[in-house]
Amino acid sequence: MDNSRYKDMPGNFIHDIIEADLESGKHKEIITRFPPEPNGYLHIGHAKSICLNFGTALKYGGKCNLRYDDTNPVKEDIEYVNSIEDDVRWLGFEWAEHRWASDYFDIMYDAAIELIKKGKAYVCNLSPEEIKNTRGTLKEAGKESPYRNRSILENLELFQKMRDGEFKDGEAVLRAKIDMSSPNMNMRDPVIYRVLHETHHNTKDKWVIYPMYDFAHPIEDAIEGITHSICTLEFEDHRPFYDWTLEEVGFWKNPPRQIEFARLNITNMIMSKRYLRAMVEDGTVSGWDDPRMPTIAGIRRRGYTPEAIRQFCDEIGVAKANSTVDIAQLESCIRSDLQNKCETRHIVTNPIKLIITNWEEGRIENIEVENNRNVPELGTREIPFGRELWIDGDDFMEVPVKKYFRLFPGNEVRLKGAYFVKCNEVIKNEDGSIKEIHGTYDPDTKGGECKTRKVKGTIHFVEASTAIKIDIREYSHMMIEKEDGTQEFNPDSLKETWGYAEPLVADIKPEERIQFFRKGYYIADSKLTTGDKKVFNSIVNLKTSWKK
Repeated sequence: MDNSRYKDMPGNFIHDIIEADLESGKHKEIITRFPPEPNGYLHIGHAKSICLNFGTALKYGGKCNLRYDDTNPVKEDIEYVNSIEDDVRWLGFEWAEHRWASDYFDIMYDAAIELIKKGKAYVCNLSPEEIKNTRGTLKEAGKESPYRNRSILENLELFQKMRDGEFKDGEAVLRAKIDMSSPNMNMRDPVIYRVLHETHHNTKDKWVIYPMYDFAHPIEDAIEGITHSICTLEFEDHRPFYDWTLEEVGFWKNPPRQIEFARLNITNMIMSKRYLRAMVEDGTVSGWDDPRMPTIAGIRRRGYTPEAIRQFCDEIGVAKANSTVDIAQLESCIRSDLQNKCETRHIVTNPIKLIITNWEEGRIENIEVENNRNVPELGTREIPFGRELWIDGDDFMEVPVKKYFRLFPGNEVRLKGAYFVKCNEVIKNEDGSIKEIHGTYDPDTKGGECKTRKVKGTIHFVEASTAIKIDIREYSHMMIEKEDGTQEFNPDSLKETWGYAEPLVADIKPEERIQFFRKGYYIADSKLTTGDKKVFNSIVNLKTSWKK
């Protein structure tokens, strides 16, 4: 990827803050981070954060770290770690440093001790349910814990007992001592450490107490020298605690600044990890990389390109308020990226056999057609033409509707790059279904051109004796909107069909993208395509409904 594109990337309110900090001398180098929790696969909403964090670092000649917030050993898995790294690299980025939150557990523990010594934290023996019930509401203040006024010495001793494993899970927590009447619920003595007797993938059995995310995150940022901690809008109410933690711990002279931006919401997509995980586990979808899924693994298998995703993120920009983006805008970016990259190939679905009765049997002629009419540099190819052809089921009507210009009895059409052909007869099976169509070609119309007359319809074809059979998976939006505005799974989001393709399609490799003429853009499925079996996933159709 050409990283110079980020030097001129569109500005936003975050960049205004950064430029002011650079101008004032507060920071000399910009350092950002992308901090996923390794408890699931990343989705396209994370792609926006990846592009913003890595792109911002590139714009200002700084660096961006990849850091795993692995403070909860129960939910984390190395499978997710590997997928995250694949996703970041697929999008075209490389991290400056690879970090784990668990690498900082010792410092976090020291920070907790510092808060206890300052009288800013205490060990609480209320149960999780009791803590929840005493937090209060948005209109009512919370109730102070009966353990809130323990002495510093007693808290230090109890916290040591927590670390030594003398408490069972849920029997004791360490809470920050702030203000139980704060209008911000996150400041009402939040829990900053809990007991959890679980083996951690990194620290093994060294710890039986683990920091809470809201306490760990600002410390991680400060340790790494992050200048601007860019996160989504749901963390805005957590920012006061972020700032409180860094100020009260006091280990860092120039602490990072948290800045929030609107998360990405797209119509007909759902970004909830819990919902996505449920669909994977109950078999609604085939896995995290099902091409209907909004995961980066899913859209990659679907055939979306990293260039198109980056362009989409640039176009939608960075906002302060949440909104929903029309999925048509995303599809427009995919289409724009593919239209000058993909070569064209002929396929037909719902095939109908067309026999050219005045073409001699056994004769095969190669017809030259362009690979991409918009990009002459992609050259031409030859496709076979013979007596027996397959045409697309949509290109024939026995009783045509008004303004139907394709093939029907008595009508003449142009076969793409070949000849004019007239339909003379329809041969049917005993059940009344169409067996084949008979027609004649005009030898004087080679190349599909004629000076003496014109035809209104042009259709494509596949020569029958050289055709290869392919499987096609037509995907539509995974979610559909109900009348009440909520979304539900679309049972018609996948339709499996098949068709015949020109012989060059046999050479297409897994993950290779192609335009099927008059159909849309497709990709050879990365898992199901083999040397003998070709399975194609629909990426996006040829026409856009998006208007800028």
